[in-house]
Amino acid sequence: MAALAPALRTILVLLFAWQAAIFLFQPPRYILPSPLDVALAFQRQPGFLFNNSLTTIAEMALGFVLGSAFGALTALAIAALPRFGRLIWPILLVLQSFPVFVIAPLLVVWFGFGMGSKVIMATIIIFFPVASAFTDGLRRTDPELIDATALTTATHWQTLRYVRLPLAMPALLTGLRVAAPLAPLGAVIGEWVGSSAGLGFVMVQANARMQTDTVFAAMTVLAVLSLVLRHLVDALGPRLIPWASEP
Repeated sequence: MAALAPALRTILVLLFAWQAAIFLFQPPRYILPSPLDVALAFQRQPGFLFNNSLTTIAEMALGFVLGSAFGALTALAIAALPRFGRLIWPILLVLQSFPVFVIAPLLVVWFGFGMGSKVIMATIIIFFPVASAFTDGLRRTDPELIDATALTTATHWQTLRYVRLPLAMPALLTGLRVAAPLAPLGAVIGEWVGSSAGLGFVMVQANARMQTDTVFAAMTVLAVLSLVLRHLVDALGPRLIPWASEP
């Protein structure tokens, strides 16, 4: 709970500033609702928001797991097979340069309006920070350690497994920390393009009806999901990598 105290204080300050802006400028509710209006939006349709939140949670969870797994495996393949790394890395950089809003409509066309296209979108967004951070960690192994290992009977694969991999695990954790807040974004972008459920669907429908308070309510849930996922990664990090110097 102590770790959450700074975040809670920041949230309270933002809410106070938000309410103060409403009091001073008195904008129409369809332009900027007050925190109370957003709270009332939750009260009006709790079941609707909850059910759509479950859809987004499932998409972001699957996307985070798949994107992290594929990113880590790709980084290991690049480290283990240098020729493969030289071939695949430029391709990955080109793919990463494509805006996600360009890819999302294609995924909907290829995989339909169901959960699959949203999971793939989240997987793609998660993949790149994990693969980049883990690859960098594997490449930055102290050369003196590699030279010392070369004096033993250890093979290339043993060096990778027992020396380079453990030393690169903190970099993998950093990649997961960066990727965690992006998982909801990936799911919601897919929902914006085309869906019949999820928080992105709620936001599109509410925005079309100028129900800005409902849009803010969905955004609030997304912010909470991002914070929770990041907190889970931070909490699991020291248990998964007990030798890391940072939690």
